[in-house]
Amino acid sequence: MDLTRHNSTTGPRWAVDGNYLPLGVNLTGLLALPAAGLADLLSQLATDEPAAGDLLAPIDAAQEVWGSGVTYLRSRDARKAESKTSADVYQQVYDADRPEIFFKQVGWRTVGHGQKVRIRADTTWNVPEPELVLVINASGEIVGYTVGNDMSSRDIEGENPLYLPQAKTYNGSCAVGPAIRLMDAPALADLPIQLEISRSGAVVFAGETATSRMKRTFPDLAAWLYRELTFPHGSLLMTGTGIVPPDDFTLHSGDVIRVTIGGMALENPVG
Repeated sequence: MDLTRHNSTTGPRWAVDGNYLPLGVNLTGLLALPAAGLADLLSQLATDEPAAGDLLAPIDAAQEVWGSGVTYLRSRDARKAESKTSADVYQQVYDADRPEIFFKQVGWRTVGHGQKVRIRADTTWNVPEPELVLVINASGEIVGYTVGNDMSSRDIEGENPLYLPQAKTYNGSCAVGPAIRLMDAPALADLPIQLEISRSGAVVFAGETATSRMKRTFPDLAAWLYRELTFPHGSLLMTGTGIVPPDDFTLHSGDVIRVTIGGMALENPVG
């Protein structure tokens, strides 16, 4: 079952499996409910009106996207290689019980499928990070996933880990979509992830991994996020990347980034 958000004549409107939900039904309200029975409720609420508006990011304006780092071995190695002064920090967090968790973006600043992502103007080394994004309700239960692109400035974070917020959070740095797929946590444990970057119509990088290669589990990451924070509207949590382009690669304006997870694809041009 897929939840999508559309630009309609009455403003943003949610739909399930291609049909609009009633006006006033939104993700904020749905994530205030228990995970059990949510799919049945959505089936009952669905109208006969096809969802026709352009896709928007599947997140409400006041909701938050958070991030997780160094959850795959490939990410640990890339962070160590790019760091000028603190490579051991990434080894330590990879081995630690406590994960790296950071704020990524607020809902109103998050872009959706087909919308532009950006690279910072004050950087020279930028990459997309394809990530499964957990959708978590107000009680901390995982209700499903969406596809995410955690845009990152590798040269900024590599210069000093304390610059992480600037490397990760800026206009156009976070894309999610095209839908939220309702699934429980065990069903997410071995989904394929693919990244493809095209430039002038030709593929310049492609890579793949699977969520089974993560060191940490999804319930563990969700539990750490909710340990000392409340999310009355629910939240989205990016779970780290296992695909990192080689060190001589950087994004260019006009590139097209395509991230596919479990058969659901998010595509964004680079502005």
